[in-house]
Amino acid sequence: MAQPTALSRKKQQKQAETLTKLAKHFNRYEVDCLMKLFNTLISTPSERRIGNGLDRNTFRNILHNTFGMTDDMIMDRVFRAFDRDNDGYVNVREWIEGLSVFLRGTLDEKIKYCFDVFDLNGDGHVSREEMFHMLKTSLIKQPSEEDPDEGVKDLVEIALKKMDYDHDNKVSYADFEKAA
Repeated sequence: MAQPTALSRKKQQKQAETLTKLAKHFNRYEVDCLMKLFNTLISTPSERRIGNGLDRNTFRNILHNTFGMTDDMIMDRVFRAFDRDNDGYVNVREWIEGLSVFLRGTLDEKIKYCFDVFDLNGDGHVSREEMFHMLKTSLIKQPSEEDPDEGVKDLVEIALKKMDYDHDNKVSYADFEKAA
């Protein structure tokens, strides 16, 4: 690998300064380390890269290996929450801003993040169907259950009763925030 030129080092320093301002929960040293980690991850030779950043599979591997996540649906939703520009890649800015909330966010930031993960279609509400879809893939099925979906449906109904404060059969961000 070639040594970075003075110009590219200066560009990296400027980018680190900008990202430190955007990522409220990391200091400059931590941002530098996260940028180096990101660059290492995207330069892995086994990954064929078309775009600029971490693709869905690479990101999912990081979630699995680093955080022990195993639920495909949740990992995909976390990827989509990080990939703010919806280009199919997590760039360095999205990486650092996402980790800032994911690892050190305030309670309010984490509530918003979780809501965004559950709001599958991005309409600002978590519907009965979205809740069912998320819970169905997350719960372990018991071999004795005749219809495993019945238990999930019951859980969705309980969650809606507890969280739907305005009784419109869906959970708005205000409902979600109040329940959390």
